[in-house]
Amino acid sequence: MELRHLRYFLVVAEELHFTRAAHRIGIAQPPLTQQIKALEKELGVRLFDRAPGKVTLTAAGEIFFSESRAILESVDKAITRTRLYAQGLAGQICVGFTESASFNPAVTGSLNRFREFYPDVELRLEENRSAQLIDALRQGRIDAAFVRLPIDAGEDIRFDLISNEPMVLAVNRNHRLASRTSLSLSSLKDEQFILYPRTTRLGLTESIILACQKCGFAPNVVQHAPQISSTINLVASSLGVTIVPQCMSTSRPDAVRYLALKGADLRASLGIAYRLEDSSSTLRNLVAIIFENREL
Repeated sequence: MELRHLRYFLVVAEELHFTRAAHRIGIAQPPLTQQIKALEKELGVRLFDRAPGKVTLTAAGEIFFSESRAILESVDKAITRTRLYAQGLAGQICVGFTESASFNPAVTGSLNRFREFYPDVELRLEENRSAQLIDALRQGRIDAAFVRLPIDAGEDIRFDLISNEPMVLAVNRNHRLASRTSLSLSSLKDEQFILYPRTTRLGLTESIILACQKCGFAPNVVQHAPQISSTINLVASSLGVTIVPQCMSTSRPDAVRYLALKGADLRASLGIAYRLEDSSSTLRNLVAIIFENREL
């Protein structure tokens, strides 16, 4: 039995007239009659009662009509969803991001536009550190990731730069430096620093430490916070100072002031990473939107 046999049967069942059904299908009436008889023989039941000038469905035909229609609707739905998936208009995508990336308007704007343009694609989000996100990407657990340089991408991962923003000093509003608008990094040698975890020799913490060392001092780190946003909350509590990407300078304006850093090439490079072998339309659509929203 082929799908066309079901389609032929449905048309005859809807028209209850072989000639009209044949015209609607686009074939001659005798071949259509033969197809229906062959279908009845295969099923071992009569689907139609035929009388001069009148065709009606048998009880078995009524059941077969309902089931055949459901089958063809399911097939049509599968075909439609498959085509949509191939075009990146349906399905799902899992995107990772570092905590600081969620403060960047290029990231949040891209995710909002993706949801707006592709409402039938399930967008799953996962937050982690850049190194862990690259591992998850390489293992296929996520499809793309907003990560900070430097990263150990390797030859199988592509990284496209989205923004390259300066880093700024965060101090408590009552700090002696709070009235300043900018200062040199070397002037912070006696300050108590709050930094984020340094689990590997990659990431923003390492960049800050290296920049301080180039200015002739090792930062006095009195506290490590579990997340970058936590450092700002600790600064708000007067536990020390920290250095964060400029996009985070809207955090805790009630208690924290942000100052530009002079003479230090401290920048936070943010980009989208994805597997080179991934050629899915969904990923291509996401990357295209990101490029439209990136800030370089």
